[in-house]
Amino acid sequence: MNVFYEEAGTFKIGTILTDNNTSLQIEAIHGKRSKIKAASVLFKFDAPPLSEFMHHVQKVTEEMDPNFLWECCTQEVEFTSSALAADYFGHSPSPVEAAATLMLLQNAPMYFYKKGSGRYKAAPPNALKAALASQERKRLQAEQQARYVELLNQFILPEEFKPLLSHLLYKPDKNSIEWKALETVSIEHKLTTVKLMERCGAIPCSHDYHFNQFIWEHFPAGIGFNESEFVPQSVLNKLIDLPSAEVTAFSIDDASTTEIDDAFSVTPLTLGSFRIGIHIAAPALGIDPDSLLDKTAATRLSTVYLPGNKVTMLPEAVISHFTLAENKLCPALSLYLDVSDDFTITKTESRIENIKIAANLRHNELEQHFNESALNKGDFEHAFNRELNLLWKFVCKMEAQRGKANDINNDKIDYSFEIKNNHVTISERRRGSPIDKVVSELMIYVNTEWGKQLTDAGITGIFRSQANGKVKMSTSPAPHQGLGVSQYAWSSSPMRRYVDLINQRQIIAMLRNQPPPYAKDSDSLLIAMRDFEMAYGIYGEFQRAMERYWCLRWLQQENIQTINAQVIRENLVKFDHIPFITRVPSLPEMAPNTCAKLRISEIDLLERTLHAEFLQKQDA
Repeated sequence: MNVFYEEAGTFKIGTILTDNNTSLQIEAIHGKRSKIKAASVLFKFDAPPLSEFMHHVQKVTEEMDPNFLWECCTQEVEFTSSALAADYFGHSPSPVEAAATLMLLQNAPMYFYKKGSGRYKAAPPNALKAALASQERKRLQAEQQARYVELLNQFILPEEFKPLLSHLLYKPDKNSIEWKALETVSIEHKLTTVKLMERCGAIPCSHDYHFNQFIWEHFPAGIGFNESEFVPQSVLNKLIDLPSAEVTAFSIDDASTTEIDDAFSVTPLTLGSFRIGIHIAAPALGIDPDSLLDKTAATRLSTVYLPGNKVTMLPEAVISHFTLAENKLCPALSLYLDVSDDFTITKTESRIENIKIAANLRHNELEQHFNESALNKGDFEHAFNRELNLLWKFVCKMEAQRGKANDINNDKIDYSFEIKNNHVTISERRRGSPIDKVVSELMIYVNTEWGKQLTDAGITGIFRSQANGKVKMSTSPAPHQGLGVSQYAWSSSPMRRYVDLINQRQIIAMLRNQPPPYAKDSDSLLIAMRDFEMAYGIYGEFQRAMERYWCLRWLQQENIQTINAQVIRENLVKFDHIPFITRVPSLPEMAPNTCAKLRISEIDLLERTLHAEFLQKQDA
């Protein structure tokens, strides 16, 4: 005697060796013996022979139509497989027919719901319709995915991929058929999905790939501005009523700078003394807290810089009004320092006023005249040579008073990138040059002084401090060891940093004897500080990553195959003349600051990597 039984959701057959009422000892067709429960037996049979049984069952099953069988069922009522088989075949089913019915019921879960051993229930019409539609949809998707794989294997980008490129590149849905097709072909060709998409022409520009990824992640609404976010003209007109300063002011910036936040003036006084004016652009006079424009700035938090491009915190129309452009009357927050002939500060005064900018001096032109060589000679030819000479002597004293006159950071190299028609020029400039020192020392002074004034007035600001090499932001003043000052409140770049805009509002309220916009425990102040610190780190990391990208572009552009580098530690090196740091696995053990000659190959602009191989040790 043979049995047809169910075990672990699978139908099986076997020959009975021993029947113990509650259990049976059986032998499978291949000779394996096992013990099964009597309750799992669905029926017993003698014919056809065990070796032919499943073949006959399969043949009958293939002739049965699950849809017709479903229509034969009584809806909403459970039934046994044997009863359904009797209705379907019109007679008491044979063992083969009974087994075929069970097999079909088991293999058609969309049509029939299992309710127990040998018991089923027909799926409701709506559920069946939905399940069949889903099955058809999956079938079509499988066909579509197969077509995608075929095209991708030929490095052809399917048309359907084009509207989805950003999602596929930057935030793929790994359950989508597009991603599954990409993944399948990537594995087959041993490529990353990004490399595969590049081969298919989906990434025509490596620069745009990196830039768009950053925008996608951090500016999901895009980098444009709505016209409604501009400062209303009625607000701008009020700024004309500010008193005008009788000074000749000038700014010092890179050639590409449009957000000119600071300018300077030097006015002679009596007995060899003079007055230095540090003039900071004042967008806080026109951008009210919680206005639409303020909320936009609070979302962006800072201007994002990268070689050849930038994403501004404020709209261009607002920047053009508040920037300290030459031959224009500009609203400004000014700090005046009365300085004696020995460069000692005798008095300070802050004012809210309009100033006329006489000139926007640019680094590339000014450095030809105002440099260490010219200063060592004692004089240089320039329209502002007298003012620059006085500022130079003044800032040298300020630097010495901070204890930073011999700061090792003054010997570091800064790099600037100029991008024109995809041609990159990388320039070096020693940090601490006269131009850098004048601007940085005056900015340090104004941020320190206004931070002190806010503290003395009991008005909250956002301070930047440093202790034990760690920099942090806080609403409480604390020393900045790196700068050598007692407190430091960023307030000199209000068009480029939201923290500076907040501090400028507090300073304006202090000067006008008005309640400050932000109280000490203001949620908006604390949230802005937290968000700014996070965003500023992200933006800085992106800028460094894009500088790395343009270094690689420069190496390709100049066809650099070998280059000298300086060992930082272990196998980490910095290339000469460009700000590029990488690891060289083949570098032998060498002391820090040792020079090595390297061979360069395998530059990858998408991964922003290259392969560097040690050639030989170089003399310093």
